[in-house]
Amino acid sequence: MRNEKTLILNHIQIIQKVDRMAFQILEDNYKEKEIIIVGIANKGYLFAEKLVEKLTKIAPKISFSLVKLSLDKDDLLNKKITIDQPSEILNDKVIILVDDVLNSGKTLIYGVKYLLNFPIKRMSTAVLVDRNNKQYPIGIHYCGLALSTTLKEMISMEFDKTGKIEAYLS
Repeated sequence: MRNEKTLILNHIQIIQKVDRMAFQILEDNYKEKEIIIVGIANKGYLFAEKLVEKLTKIAPKISFSLVKLSLDKDDLLNKKITIDQPSEILNDKVIILVDDVLNSGKTLIYGVKYLLNFPIKRMSTAVLVDRNNKQYPIGIHYCGLALSTTLKEMISMEFDKTGKIEAYLS
């Protein structure tokens, strides 16, 4: 059996999704002075970088900080979750937790659980692709594309060194 992949979002389409999501984030948070964008390592963080780039362009009066949240997706129960900034950066701020693809919801829900240990102001979630196969009760506030897939199908994001991003179904 061949492992064929089908392009579901090309780079231009992804940039359009990033633009729309950035405007939605701004519309919901236009009164804020600072917003913290927390990207889940690795690909969620790369996607978060694109969101911050766009947000910075369209809202120069708001400060956007990018934070990387790292976790061991195979050992979430041992709570090996960290961020690459001092935790005080989160205090009394609006947090947007970002991942590339929502599969079961497990990674996002553990990310939310970790971030709720800090005195944040408000939290939202953002994903580029929601597969509609949630096994955990997590809601998505900002979504680029919702796509119903079977459990055997995978969605992968491919980032190249030039900054080009594509999404594939396999």
